[in-house]
Amino acid sequence: MRMRHTAAWVAFTTAALVTASGCGSESVKSAVKTVGEADRAMAALARATDRTEELGSAEVRMSTDLGNGRPIAMEGTYSWGNGYAFDVQMDTRAANMQAVNHAPKTHVLFVHGAYYYDVDAFRSGPYQGKDWIKVDGSAVFGEKGAQALAGDNGSPSASMKGLKYAKDVTDLGTQTVNGHRATHYRAVVDADRMGKLKDVYAQNSPLAKATGTASVVTDVWVGSDDLPVRLKQKMGTMTVTMDFDDFGKTTAVRTPPAARIADLTEVIKDQRKRQG
Repeated sequence: MRMRHTAAWVAFTTAALVTASGCGSESVKSAVKTVGEADRAMAALARATDRTEELGSAEVRMSTDLGNGRPIAMEGTYSWGNGYAFDVQMDTRAANMQAVNHAPKTHVLFVHGAYYYDVDAFRSGPYQGKDWIKVDGSAVFGEKGAQALAGDNGSPSASMKGLKYAKDVTDLGTQTVNGHRATHYRAVVDADRMGKLKDVYAQNSPLAKATGTASVVTDVWVGSDDLPVRLKQKMGTMTVTMDFDDFGKTTAVRTPPAARIADLTEVIKDQRKRQG
């Protein structure tokens, strides 16, 4: 249901139900309880969203499971507020990047809408000596998708803000996550309620074609300080899990030196076109 009921709406609906049934039946009590619980859940998520947005960064341990049983682990700093950026170390083998990087971890940056991968230096060819690969977000999400993710729209803060579009929010109770007592909430956002993020997740987007995404199911665990402890999103066959620590300790993310960058954006776009 859409959780934007005012106190007046609740009172009016309760009165109508009581009149129709002739008494304060159990069904009426159940309906009022359900609305109240949903409102409390949305209020808690709104507080967590405000706190997350306000603090602007966090240390994050992230796992991306593409549905093939080989999750890709990343760990580092994520920031938002002045444009989404991150600086992480990624598991090289899980990401299938061992052909370009022999180190067990690959240093990955995302800044100004582009990804940068620290790899082994090219030994020959037009990129000889360069040891960073650049891939613009448009090669990953398409032009419209990249535009939709501009600014902070791809950040954890944006994921929290997106919960206001959920058709259904459930309080699943208190659990212990990473040593913290936290309340577990679940929300579902369907494609027709994604707003401009339809260009990222909805039918015919590159991500939807790869994962079969028709809706985004978000699980978030909120601690007593009104901050998320864990955020888990399922998009078709892909599941992304983020564990948070040390909110507010912002570290600026900068692009590598231009002389060391091999921009493969157009190469990857051409490959995608040939693959259909």
